[in-house]
Amino acid sequence: MDKGLARYLINEINLMATEEIKIMEVCGTHTQMISKLGLRSLLAPKIKLLSGPGCPVCVTDERYIDRAIEMIKKYDVTIATFGDMIRVGGMEGSLLEAKGKGRDVRIIYSPLDLIKMAEENRDRNIVFLGIGFETTAPVIALTIKTAAERGIENLFCLTAIKLMPPILDYILKQPSHNVGGLICPGHVATIKGSDYFRFIGVDYCIPAAVCGFEASDILIGIHYLVKQIRQNKKAAFKNLYRRYVRSQGNPIANQLIEDVFKVSCGVWRGIGRVENSTLDLNEKYARFDAKQVFAVEEKSIKSTSCECKDILLGNRTPKECKLFAQLCNPVKPYGPCMISSEGACAIAYRYREEI
Repeated sequence: MDKGLARYLINEINLMATEEIKIMEVCGTHTQMISKLGLRSLLAPKIKLLSGPGCPVCVTDERYIDRAIEMIKKYDVTIATFGDMIRVGGMEGSLLEAKGKGRDVRIIYSPLDLIKMAEENRDRNIVFLGIGFETTAPVIALTIKTAAERGIENLFCLTAIKLMPPILDYILKQPSHNVGGLICPGHVATIKGSDYFRFIGVDYCIPAAVCGFEASDILIGIHYLVKQIRQNKKAAFKNLYRRYVRSQGNPIANQLIEDVFKVSCGVWRGIGRVENSTLDLNEKYARFDAKQVFAVEEKSIKSTSCECKDILLGNRTPKECKLFAQLCNPVKPYGPCMISSEGACAIAYRYREEI
């Protein structure tokens, strides 16, 4: 990082901070870097950096986890999942607890590992917990297509892939939202393109920018947004990550998504139903859809005192949650924002930020 450039940007941002400005990032990696770099302590107190719903584990609904656990109980399937998901609780417990009771729950690092797992365990039905955002959708789609091409019949996917624009629509339509500028997720934009987020300025008159993940990337993004806000250029939008992000994204990745998935209504943890916010397997690949093959009863959701919803929507910071660092910590996490490495609460706890 160019220290001279960083000092210049921080000084310029702070000089422009004559009134409170709230900027939201909606990517877990941005959240990590902002905290790791200590940017909140370097910027003027009037610059408020909020974390949005950019953690895929954090937004996965409790009923999704309960459904996976019920599938293990009823059908004795093997559950394959990313590591963070194993500790997240539903109403009926967590997958880690199920594993402790002797159920077959396995951690994988890439969806493509499932192909080898399925071929080596032909006598087991394997259900993959396909969570994530647009970033992970192409590799999950490629895994499903590969399974179809190889005639694999014992691999299934329980999808919970979320889409960014609908949840941003949901947030920005709230009369009480306090977002003055938005840092768009660089990873999603790499797949979908910078134009994917132009609606923020056009529809909501809120300046937005696609940013990378280096310190200079984030500071340039904050500087750009603060400048647009101060100059009252509310519909401003800029791609500041052009070394990786094209306007239309990655055509091969987008074709994979289009080939395998369809857009459906989605349920976000603590938030509820959001129209057109989820990717499900389409009719061509319905035979891989675990929801259709392994039918289970859907459980009802009980209310909790966890503040994860307001944290995901940018209405509260982790420190404002009454459970933070007391009843809820990484050893005994109460909500998903404290479990995932990309969760705002886990990150705030790790770096002990004054936020």
